Amino acid sequence: MTFKETLRKIWNFIWHEDSVASWAVNVILAFILVKFILYPGLGFLLGTSLPVVAVVSGSMEHDGSFNDWWNEQEKYYTPLAITKETFLNYPLHNGFNKGDLIILTGPKKLKEGDVIVFKGTPSDPIIHRLVKINNDGTYQTKGDHNTASRYDEVNIRTEYLLGKAVLRIPYLGWFKLGFVKLLGLIGIGNF
Repeated sequence: MTFKETLRKIWNFIWHEDSVASWAVNVILAFILVKFILYPGLGFLLGTSLPVVAVVSGSMEHDGSFNDWWNEQEKYYTPLAITKETFLNYPLHNGFNKGDLIILTGPKKLKEGDVIVFKGTPSDPIIHRLVKINNDGTYQTKGDHNTASRYDEVNIRTEYLLGKAVLRIPYLGWFKLGFVKLLGLIGIGNF
């Protein structure tokens, strides 16, 4: 069998054969393509090692309308000198939900109100709103739904920053969350 015939046979197996083995190979190829080519390429273009995150908690959710949410949260933002009018000018001022997909760029030129991703104490990255730039150049964040900043988000150093949120895609993160849960159930673990 020639090299060309072998390639044609592989091509037909992957794209035309309707079998469990062909389906499994397609899933593996898709994973390899996304994990080792698409994801790093997107990261290079956007200037971050973490170009896409799926939201895994409700810490940035807003209950009800913006006004209802603000009435409940105002007491947490007033000590930080953040008014309702200021907050309305922030990017992603309506927050986002568990299961949303967030596109990130490199964490450059940060300002109060930006939504950033950083390495916190737990192993998973944390995505919260930048509420204060400290005098020493560190950052303080707070989840929009949280009552205060967590202990690991009051003095975030620059080397812990992973990215700045620029785009929210609702619900698309559920695919990743479901896939990770499935892998955990079958014993492959989190990737």
